[in-house]
Amino acid sequence: MTLSKEGYPTIALVISVSLVVCYGAMWLHPWIGYVCYVLFGGLSALTIYFFRDPDRSSPRDSDLILSPADGTVVLIKEIEEDVYLKSKATQISIFLSPLNVHVNRIPLSGVIEYIKYHPGKFLMAWQDGASELNERADFGLMHSSGTKLFFKQITGFLARRIVYYLDEGDRVQAGDRFGIMKFGSRMDVVVPSGVDIKVKKGDKTVAGESVIGIIKQ
Repeated sequence: MTLSKEGYPTIALVISVSLVVCYGAMWLHPWIGYVCYVLFGGLSALTIYFFRDPDRSSPRDSDLILSPADGTVVLIKEIEEDVYLKSKATQISIFLSPLNVHVNRIPLSGVIEYIKYHPGKFLMAWQDGASELNERADFGLMHSSGTKLFFKQITGFLARRIVYYLDEGDRVQAGDRFGIMKFGSRMDVVVPSGVDIKVKKGDKTVAGESVIGIIKQ
């Protein structure tokens, strides 16, 4: 199983602590030792599982908007986006549970024109206010057709760190990895009103593979 490099320090820390605790438990009552082996062995396994980074096969049609995250579509609504698109738009929000893959992928090929990191709160990621109040990173992307796309990494109650490897001016390819959100979070994709939305609330998405919208030429 391929692991995300961002997870190596966390995995090493959890395994080290688990080994120390389990070693100490060897000198206690056998039942205490068994409980520690199960709990900390399970914690180590879950941490490794969380940071898995499977390969994905992305469609290469340049007009397709792909899901940037694994998860569940929890919200689709019309908004007035005044930061990057500066127009009426549709917001698609994807909630990532701690069991989802948390590596994020580029939703559309183009050029990164806007990046801004915002410190903030840690509301539950599925709450509507999380998009504006939680810690997040915003990205504005220009497609070759002139269509703009706005997407956000948003922390949740458990997610306490956002990681991304993008700079303004970068030319990016849909489906490529660009970052990770650690331990439960949310991804918003904001598209212009003319985009044909291909998902509905409750749908499951796979980063880099699921088509969530199509640009109308």
